[in-house]
Amino acid sequence: MKIRGFEVAKGYEDKDIHLPVRKTKYAAAYDIEAAEDVVIPPFKLGCKPTFIPTGLKAYCLEDEYYMLVSRSSGPKKGLLMSNGIGIIDRDYYGNIENDGHFYFQYYNVTDHDIIIHKGEAIGQVVFQKFLLCDNDNADGVRTGGFGSTDQK
Repeated sequence: MKIRGFEVAKGYEDKDIHLPVRKTKYAAAYDIEAAEDVVIPPFKLGCKPTFIPTGLKAYCLEDEYYMLVSRSSGPKKGLLMSNGIGIIDRDYYGNIENDGHFYFQYYNVTDHDIIIHKGEAIGQVVFQKFLLCDNDNADGVRTGGFGSTDQK
């Protein structure tokens, strides 16, 4: 039985994607690499964040999710995650829309383009348990990929 881990997302099977690893024995997070070169332009009012593909999807147990977080070096480079952290639910894995491929979203707060190269560490993933409230009765089913739980 699979418990939690990473797989290469559909469409990236032949793109030399590395499965994430922890770098040290007591590290809480798995380092994630960019799946391709991406240019992140300087922030301007009204601009949307730049999505950096990972070529990965992740699976976990029913009472778990995984969190996308910035590396500590991100702000030093001028990169800020647009949503602070990313929470990805278990049922995102393998969804019909994008197979569960997760991306990192960044703003560039410098005055010049920042180039992310394929294979460069762009963020981290931490797996977590979650708790439910009394009388929780959620029974909805995910029908899409990114942002689909907001859609009615």
